[in-house]
Amino acid sequence: MRLEIDWTRCDGHGLCARLLPERIGLDDAGFPVLGDRMVEGDDLTHARRAVSACPRLALRLERAPTPAPR
Repeated sequence: MRLEIDWTRCDGHGLCARLLPERIGLDDAGFPVLGDRMVEGDDLTHARRAVSACPRLALRLERAPTPAPR
């Protein structure tokens, strides 16, 4: 799964960074900065919690694109 942010919705509350600090930081204005967007394993539970808690529904998880066959 891959973390994505809808910038038209994000108000910079910072809740996502508090719930998922290993993947999301904050810039000087308090808006999220994504580190590694790919989420797997134990981090997926924390990522889902952060997505559910976003007050503006700006954070989401999407299926990672599958590589094209060679």
